Amino acid sequence: MALQFSDEQFQEAWRELDDPQLEGEWELFTSSMGIQIYRLYDQDSGLYEYKIFGSLADYPPDECAAVYMDLEYRKHWDGYVKELSEKVYDGQTIIYWEVKYPFPLSNRDYTYIREMRELKVNGRRIWVTLAKNVSVPQCPEKSSVIRVQDYKQSLAMESDGEVGTRVYMNYFDNPGGMIPSWLINWAAKSGVPSFLTDMKKACKNYAAFQQRAGR
Repeated sequence: MALQFSDEQFQEAWRELDDPQLEGEWELFTSSMGIQIYRLYDQDSGLYEYKIFGSLADYPPDECAAVYMDLEYRKHWDGYVKELSEKVYDGQTIIYWEVKYPFPLSNRDYTYIREMRELKVNGRRIWVTLAKNVSVPQCPEKSSVIRVQDYKQSLAMESDGEVGTRVYMNYFDNPGGMIPSWLINWAAKSGVPSFLTDMKKACKNYAAFQQRAGR
């Protein structure tokens, strides 16, 4: 099992910090908390792909990157996590993630790979993380949980020149099942600002968590 990302994919992600690629049918979806969210309609699924641009004030990119990558910590600050773990199959690290959905909807779960690189570009330090779903035969689907078959995410972060972080994210997630597309799209509009609020709180409390964990 040799699943990985290309150098060009990492380059494409950080370049959007300088030159957002919003040609064609991309439209401004919402603006909140210093974050602009654009979306692109996907004909096949009836859902939207998203690009997010903005900043996280008060927290530097290396700290934001550490919080984002720390799965154990995410179990503490993300209330939607039901289960989250890393396992190695055939030499490849796979993340398993089960997300809580409100009753009467079934929970969703993911099996995916991700990789973070710290890039040095003309004196700049840029943290780029890529993730995508993969099929893992050793991790079969659960009868009561719907497996997400179409998920991708790219994230680029660098200093905003002060104490905060410039952020770019590209995201697509098709949760499947019988959820109406309008409900999924509505949840995305409210969910992204909510996630960023939680992320800021997580950054604020990270040092205390590490101390309690004896790191």
